[in-house]
Amino acid sequence: MPGGNCSFAQGARGMRRLIGSSISLLLATSFPVWASDAEWLYKIKPGDTLINVASAYLKNPNDWPRLQTLNQVHNPKRLKPGSLLRLPVGLLKREAALAEVVYVQGKVSRTPKKGAQSLLSLDDQLQVGDVIETSDNASVSLRFVDGSRLLLTPGTRGILAEMILFGKTGMARTVIEMHRGSIDTRVTKQSEPAARYEIKSRPLNLSVRGTDFRIRINDSNQAATAEVLEGLVAARGMRGNAVAVPGGYGTLAVPGGMPRAPLALVAAPDLSRLPDLIERLPLRFTLSPNPGVTRYRAQVYADRSFEHLLLDGVFDNNQAKWADLPDGRYVLRMRALDQNGLEGMNADREFVLNARPEPPFISAPLNGQKSYGSEALLRWTASLTAQTYHIQVSTTPDFQDKLADLTGLTTTEHALPLAPGQYYWRIAAVAAGQDHGPFSDVQGFSQRKIPESPKMEAPAIQDEHVVFRWAAGELGSQFQLQIARDPEFSQPILDKVIDTEQIQIDRPEPGAYYLRIKTIDADGFAGPFGAPQKLDIPASKWWMLFFLLLPLPFVM
Repeated sequence: MPGGNCSFAQGARGMRRLIGSSISLLLATSFPVWASDAEWLYKIKPGDTLINVASAYLKNPNDWPRLQTLNQVHNPKRLKPGSLLRLPVGLLKREAALAEVVYVQGKVSRTPKKGAQSLLSLDDQLQVGDVIETSDNASVSLRFVDGSRLLLTPGTRGILAEMILFGKTGMARTVIEMHRGSIDTRVTKQSEPAARYEIKSRPLNLSVRGTDFRIRINDSNQAATAEVLEGLVAARGMRGNAVAVPGGYGTLAVPGGMPRAPLALVAAPDLSRLPDLIERLPLRFTLSPNPGVTRYRAQVYADRSFEHLLLDGVFDNNQAKWADLPDGRYVLRMRALDQNGLEGMNADREFVLNARPEPPFISAPLNGQKSYGSEALLRWTASLTAQTYHIQVSTTPDFQDKLADLTGLTTTEHALPLAPGQYYWRIAAVAAGQDHGPFSDVQGFSQRKIPESPKMEAPAIQDEHVVFRWAAGELGSQFQLQIARDPEFSQPILDKVIDTEQIQIDRPEPGAYYLRIKTIDADGFAGPFGAPQKLDIPASKWWMLFFLLLPLPFVM
């Protein structure tokens, strides 16, 4: 399709022109010249004079004549309200700024220029020269004087190299030296000439005036990757010119080299099919396979401020997994990694974790089992955290048609009257304060009648055998027949399981016998024996014929 290729080529050339034209603009705005020709504009208020303006904003109030000359002011005591006064940046007051710890998770240390290492706590104030290190599974979020935010993820080491506030102007200059790990940065948009935010590292220096971006330093080879989510970043290496990286693009560099030309970031993954409610641990998030993507970074935050990082990891498949997390409401953030190691655009999804108190283990009936009789005995193990239990029974696995919804149970079993049929049940634990945990996995079972004893026909007593017959049972049924000389069946002379509806035995000795039979269904469940029946075996008629034949020889 020539037209399509042409459009693509034009778009690529347009992007190159955009990036190329942005470099000069970015260099001028992100790397301002700290000299007298850089000026900050002050809007004159009623009652202002050059002297009080100089006193409020200049590091040397006696420099007010320089303002008079620069702004061609005839009367330094009479200024026109609403007009703009030019103040050279080089003359402005400079104060040491502080950074504030707004969130800390895990073990995060601070080592000042002069002093011993200590652990960071919430609301701590950080000074220039402080070295910040996050251990594994730890993170910290800092807020700077201009409102910019910095998130140091696990395994990161950085130095607050420069933090300057230009008096009452609101302009700030912040420089962070990064040695290893990764950081996420949201820089407050600033248009004032002296405002600057910069990340320095061996392979890559990033300078911005308001944007969202990330940077990572590989601990093994010190290679750096950086991704810009919004705005524009000037990226410099150890040599070569600066590279302008716009939002949606990234770059990478190695020590001694220059940054790569901007590379498009991988699109955000689709999280729409992930559940809103999670009731099981370990915590798992599984994405649909995405061709060409084999790794993802997944993070869990406490809220949408994205300052409270709780979990962070890179996973080599489409499933992110962590062992544990307290119950609560969270935000999942995921992004794909490309073959260069650049992390793509973010996708966010809120979810609720409610995995506690964990449901008790079900003892019976388990999935696929059968219950016999007019009621089902539901049994489970005791939970150490539960005060009561909540049971639901339904005719459908989605519990849209609930037959029973029982709360406040305090024992570990419950007998529930049920007609024969298919049922589903589940149980949840309820802890103190009505803390209702998740339901257990659904267990489907069938309720059946107890197998009845088959009706027997009258035994057929033959000369040499006795034949017993009874009514046929359900498919797969067996029958247990017992014959004894006593009605208690203490010593059966026959105890046999048969899978047919009749049995033939040798004719026993004359006398009284007792017999009984029960049904065993296809699953091996045996019903009760029926009422015992008495059977009288008479003496054989052949002995009478024997005595009749005895006199014959004498007669002959």
